Amino acid sequence: MNRRTISRRSLLKAGAATGALAVAGALPFGAAHAADLTVGFIYVGPKDDFGYNQAHAEGAAAVKKMAGVTVVEEENVPETVSVQKSMESMINFDGASLMFPTSFGYFDPHILAVAPKHPDVRFQHAGGLWSADKHPKNAGSYFGYIGLGQYLNGITAGHATKSKKIGFVAAKPIPQVLMNINAFLLGARAVDPTITCQVIFTGEWSLAVKEAEATNALADQGCDVITCHVDGPKVVVETAAGRGAFVCGYHADQSPLAPEKYLTGAEWNWANVYTGMVETMMGGGTIDNFVRGGLSDGFVKMSPLGPAVSDTARNQFEAAKAEIMKGGFLIIKGPINDNKGNVIAPAGKSFAEDDIALESMDYLVEGVIGSTS
Repeated sequence: MNRRTISRRSLLKAGAATGALAVAGALPFGAAHAADLTVGFIYVGPKDDFGYNQAHAEGAAAVKKMAGVTVVEEENVPETVSVQKSMESMINFDGASLMFPTSFGYFDPHILAVAPKHPDVRFQHAGGLWSADKHPKNAGSYFGYIGLGQYLNGITAGHATKSKKIGFVAAKPIPQVLMNINAFLLGARAVDPTITCQVIFTGEWSLAVKEAEATNALADQGCDVITCHVDGPKVVVETAAGRGAFVCGYHADQSPLAPEKYLTGAEWNWANVYTGMVETMMGGGTIDNFVRGGLSDGFVKMSPLGPAVSDTARNQFEAAKAEIMKGGFLIIKGPINDNKGNVIAPAGKSFAEDDIALESMDYLVEGVIGSTS
């Protein structure tokens, strides 16, 4: 636990015991209230994880450069009551009026417990589904259609694979993860419909040992292109490249970790999203409770194509990207079944990138080897 974490939580506990929270503005921490807007960012892991948390921290770094804005951050905060204490601390001691608790598990029950106590504070959560009929009005959900990036990853993987077997290391079978797995395979099958994708779930967002074991297992099974959806892709990227496999990145740019084997990567562009939300708040506006966007909206971006990407692959990649940039890309196209033989979409039925039904996805498409249970 870092010094800042101890300081925040200790002071919060002491303040609650003495009634000091009622006069928090009189404490030295009240100096933060002098800024036009104080914004709090909370991360479940380290800010330099080459992944999920780093992508959000890069967005926070862009907010720090904005005039009249103070940013407070805390990393390595677990998805427990600890995040409630961190949020309370940032609000009561730092004067934060806009909060970005970024991890998926922070929303329920933690944001839902804290937000009603602070109706004048805005809570924006990455990835969850905000519902008007049951969630606080001062909370909201934002996310990006990064499955589109994994689809493009899949195109480069489809051209690079010799074994026709690609691999995916995944944390948990939640809808956002399943969407990325499915999109990766569908992108590869746009190149060659015989390609299969083996998925291994580790059960944790960040567990280096299991991530290394899963990556090695995929390589042992002949997967020669590997990607992932875990918080910190560093272990997967380095392990896969060490086994001679090509890699596609996720969350942030991991090309420095495997420059010769890195094909491309699906990255978040949170700098664009966060600065836009802060501008809305500072202008007296209200951030929408449900915010989504894709490549065409600047929520998502792609890593530069690596040296191993062929001209043929590059051409198909750029053509698909151009279609995606128009918006409304059909990512699930019927007829298509799941990998248990159930019909997902009959002929003539498709799901576009922004179809809300995709955010409750609970299946793996035909061609993906693995199970959600």
